[in-house]
Amino acid sequence: MISEVFIKRPVTAIVISILISIIGIIAVSTLPISQYPSIAPPTVTVTANYTGADAQTVEQTVTTLIESQINGTPGMIYMSSNSTSNGQATITVTFEVGTDIDIATLDVQNRVGIAEPALPEAVRRLGITTRKANNDILMLVALTSPKGTRSENFLANYNNLYVKDALLRVKGVGDVTAFGQPFSMRVWLDANKLANLSMTPADVSTAIAEQNSRIPGGSVGGRPQESSTVFEYPIITDSDLSNPEDFENIVVKTNKDGSIVLLKDVARVELGQFNYGTSSTVNGMTSSAMMINQTPGGNAVESAKGIVDALEKLKKSFPTDVDYTISYETVSVVNASISSVIHTLVEALILVTVVVFFFLQSWRATLIPVLAIPVSIIGTFIFFLMFGFSVNNLTMLAFVLAIGIVVDDAIVVVEAVQHYIDHYKLDAKEATRRAMGDITAPVIAIALILAAVFVPVGFIPGMVGKLYQQFAITIAVSVMLSAFIALSLTPALCSILLKPTAVHEGAKGLNKFFYKFNIWFEKVTIRYSNGVKQAIKKAPLVLIILLCIFIGTGWMFTTKPTGFIPSEDGGAFFAGITLPEGSSSARTNEVLKEIEADLHKTFPEIKYVTAISGINILNRAFKSNGATVFVSLKPWETRTRTANDIAGMIMGKYQGYTKARVLAVTPPAIPGLGTSGGFSMQVQDLQTVNIKDFEATVGKFLMAANQRPEIGMAYTLFNTNSPNYKLEVNREQAKRMGVPISSIYSTISSYLGSSYVNDFTKYGRSYRVVTQADIPYRMNIEDINKLYVNNVSGNPVPMVRWLSMN
Repeated sequence: MISEVFIKRPVTAIVISILISIIGIIAVSTLPISQYPSIAPPTVTVTANYTGADAQTVEQTVTTLIESQINGTPGMIYMSSNSTSNGQATITVTFEVGTDIDIATLDVQNRVGIAEPALPEAVRRLGITTRKANNDILMLVALTSPKGTRSENFLANYNNLYVKDALLRVKGVGDVTAFGQPFSMRVWLDANKLANLSMTPADVSTAIAEQNSRIPGGSVGGRPQESSTVFEYPIITDSDLSNPEDFENIVVKTNKDGSIVLLKDVARVELGQFNYGTSSTVNGMTSSAMMINQTPGGNAVESAKGIVDALEKLKKSFPTDVDYTISYETVSVVNASISSVIHTLVEALILVTVVVFFFLQSWRATLIPVLAIPVSIIGTFIFFLMFGFSVNNLTMLAFVLAIGIVVDDAIVVVEAVQHYIDHYKLDAKEATRRAMGDITAPVIAIALILAAVFVPVGFIPGMVGKLYQQFAITIAVSVMLSAFIALSLTPALCSILLKPTAVHEGAKGLNKFFYKFNIWFEKVTIRYSNGVKQAIKKAPLVLIILLCIFIGTGWMFTTKPTGFIPSEDGGAFFAGITLPEGSSSARTNEVLKEIEADLHKTFPEIKYVTAISGINILNRAFKSNGATVFVSLKPWETRTRTANDIAGMIMGKYQGYTKARVLAVTPPAIPGLGTSGGFSMQVQDLQTVNIKDFEATVGKFLMAANQRPEIGMAYTLFNTNSPNYKLEVNREQAKRMGVPISSIYSTISSYLGSSYVNDFTKYGRSYRVVTQADIPYRMNIEDINKLYVNNVSGNPVPMVRWLSMN
């Protein structure tokens, strides 16, 4: 008999149980904490930039080439791409659930390397980024200037220099996206001055590349050396420039008379930003915001604490009038939900204890199953490490359910032993032996049957199976562990603690109450037995009632709304804002400022509004007409309206808003499954039809979808109506004037787009040198007429001679 060893040596059972508990406590301290199990399919993103290119050019010369190589990567389910009019290409590759994300990232990166030689040189020079993607936003951190003395450029660079890298080192942080751009040496070209000197942007770039280079100087006195040589000196050259003043004094041209032209004579040089596409504010204050994403399967609570600790440490060295604000975070809802489940778990434990005591009617007898519960629950955490589980709502709810199951085995043992003590007048040790001889097999059988019920749930395929796998396995493991405890610790404690019952006629105090309760309960049991006998006699009627219940249940299943996971008030939401295509950044910022002020005025529940211009989070596209507003609400106990309520009211409020389209959505119920709640789908063009016809088809589909009563709102941000000018070159006329066609296009690209020349070093970091036309030469389409191109003789020719615009 299995339990005989523990009956003879109860200390052994107690030590094993203590050991299980200690290992379980150690295990739970290392487990990740999240709201739900990680079930999102792993994704990898590839990002490339083609400065100055429109969306169609990006798609044809960058996106398609990379996609053709990535297609067929092992484990890939599908991929999607987004090419924008600001020259950015983003490809998202989605893999099957369970795929090793590190290996998948490496596979994608290798395939991107195959495509790289075929990409434009400008794209290769800026670099192609391949990284693990995670849509799970952990928090938004923003550097602010409370007194307004620090500029956005200063905050952005301080962020990139000191804060971003420190946060990337925090355990559990997967990625940090800074919405403020790093330093760049911006060379703003004066087209008229260049034309007067018969110079082109290419001449300026050549001069900068020649005079701003990193060339080692070697050393003097190095080996081999004469015996008399005493010292060896390294030579440091001044070829690497670092300040605007250094660049201003670059010689860009030497005239025949010996005079020189400096860069400051034909351009304005400043330490600016590499890209001016994004900006951010927090509650109206200028800021530099960072979006922090969690690593897949990371501990959200631990990561959030690590981030706060890192920020507090960094804050001690912040410059004056610089502070940080956590304006959006998703950890509070995780803490609140886990705390709520733990509270329920404690309540269940107390209720089980009370009920067990009420029926066992002895503190000694009650103590045995109550001690068995925590050992079974805590011991289950050991298997969490083995299976890669996390502490989440579903595993904790499994424990709530398991409390009522794991206590059964211990109660069965206690009641059996107590029966032998009371009816056969045996001592506790002998009664335990007799009882375990009777119930060992049933205890094992019950545990196996219960495990057999739950274990198959863990093998359900797809996301549903992945979601409930941890729930089912948690219950199954805790049940099996409770059976072991019932055969080891429980009989050991029974042989030590149990005594004959004191509940009998004439008893006093609490035992007198239990005696009367037992009489009452016996009467109830008899009445119930009589009722069952009557039901057996009227079996047809009972079967009819049962059939009606089944029919009613089926009807309710078909008529009630269904869903994957119920939506909860996460205390935060966000809104994607889209202005008409072609809207400038300045116009977007004005609309964003108006919406931000209106939200604070209309909804007192709002704590923080983080407004980011230049990116729409709903499609993660960087465009001048897009913006995102992250809204954080005040604590739940201080407001009556939920995040869903407020988001819905914002949708209604801006329904007829003519300046922009505002889509307010709540985060997905399960982090990582998309950007917002609801579901998403892709419409694919399989026949390569005209892009306008395809857009019309998508519009018809959305119109039909929005007419269905089950769908609250269906939308797309796909838009091909981006206004643009098409420049047409009269090639024959240009050739007659001796102007190379390639020079025309490269000059337009350098002036109106930008040209990345090389790098410079400042504050211990490497930054880019970029040339571009100054503001007066690129504000309106007519400004192109101010541009010149040199012919083969070196004489400037105005572009208006051969250029037409549509």
